[in-house]
Amino acid sequence: MTTFAPGDGQPGIDGDAVTVVIACHTEKRWRSLLEAIRSAVEQRPAPAAVVVSVDHNPALSERLRASFPGITVVDNDGAPGASGARNAGARVASTPFVAFLDDDAIARPGWLAELLRPLEDASVVGTGGAVAPLWTTRRPPWFPDEFAWVIGASYTGLPEEPAEIRNVWSENMAVRRAAFEAVGGFRAGFGKLGNRSRPEDTDLCIRMARNGRWMYAPSAVVDHLVPADRETFSFFLARSFAEGRGKIEMAGQLAGERSLGAEGSFVTQTVPHGILSCLRSSAEERALGPLLRALALIIGTAAAGAGATVAIGSRLLGGSARAAGSPEP
Repeated sequence: MTTFAPGDGQPGIDGDAVTVVIACHTEKRWRSLLEAIRSAVEQRPAPAAVVVSVDHNPALSERLRASFPGITVVDNDGAPGASGARNAGARVASTPFVAFLDDDAIARPGWLAELLRPLEDASVVGTGGAVAPLWTTRRPPWFPDEFAWVIGASYTGLPEEPAEIRNVWSENMAVRRAAFEAVGGFRAGFGKLGNRSRPEDTDLCIRMARNGRWMYAPSAVVDHLVPADRETFSFFLARSFAEGRGKIEMAGQLAGERSLGAEGSFVTQTVPHGILSCLRSSAEERALGPLLRALALIIGTAAAGAGATVAIGSRLLGGSARAAGSPEP
């Protein structure tokens, strides 16, 4: 049995004012979950509490309670998925701030203090930090840094210094609890569930930004595990397609708001710049790797566009069906 005892941090806005919530759903990630918990508890200053929220897995809940008596374990009995699990964990927090960490993300020393620093400004409703990929084997030579978001990592184009930003990722996020609760938390039923991946964190950030702003804190770093099955080109294509589809679905949820400006800049600026840079490097170095990365940028963008097209088509067909009096799908 391993005993952890959070709450022994220094007084102030940081340690005793924040609860760290870690969402999980499967015992297959037990080892990485253990590392995530340990990395949160060992922060200095330490959080007031660490809450592990389990998504519809009683066996995993029992194992956690038996193994870690120093942390709080809660069960998500609402809508299945990462969004519901994070909301369940946040509901038991009594601190003014809540930080979110995933079960496959390991926080580096100093992560929590750096993540909370921007929240000293009352106009800031939430912050997010940098995510470094922790490859299981090795980074594929064709993989472009501009598409690091495919594996949940920080990508080329993000600020390198603290800056205001539209959205951050829930695997490395801190929120002002009152602002989080005011918008109802993560959108229930929208997000990561099974093989379906939708941008629940972007959706949350846009809704919370109605009452404040988000800051990116690149010095608050977590290492995100990239399993071998996510190092494949097939996963790269599927995840790119899902992102394009999910962003259109998100825009539909946020009707009337300008929610896709960052994606427009990515497609018209970041991707073309990356392609040209790769082609230049390939010519100068006479190397195949940069050329493969340029091709991956083109194909990944096309896959995301295909996903967006499918989502737009579904919306149009759904609207036609409703106009004709058919039941809403």
